[in-house]
This record gives sequence, structure tokens and C-alpha cells, in this order.
Amino acid sequence: MSLSFLPEDMNWTCRPCGARLKPGKTELTYLGGSFQVELPVCPVCGRVFIYEALAMGRMLEVEQLLEDK
Repeated sequence: MSLSFLPEDMNWTCRPCGARLKPGKTELTYLGGSFQVELPVCPVCGRVFIYEALAMGRMLEVEQLLEDK
């Protein structure tokens, strides 16, 4: 299963590379669980951008659910 967490505004650039971020698949791992997620990724250096609203919203909820198990 793959989840997509792309911001409405994909007009972001990678600060180190200056390349425009593109949607890309990445693997997130937490407490032994791995998840395939589509996030903004730099096509040059591979850095992944996790925007604040996602980190403090949905990802925080998932983190709390996993810790409660």
C-alpha cells in the first residue's frame, strides 16, 4: 500500500541543489514498521521534503497510534 502526501502547492525547490521538487516514492520507517509514501523529492540529491502541516498533523497521529500498540 502506498500513501500520497503531496502539498497542494508543489512549487518548491531544493535549497542545496536549486532543483524543483517532484513527486516521488520514499520509504518511511518507524518502530520497525516501513511505509511507502509519495512525497516531494529532489530529483538531483534525493532529499525528501516533509512539510510542517504533514509532520505536525497526519504523521504525528500515526506516530501516536504506533506508540500505543
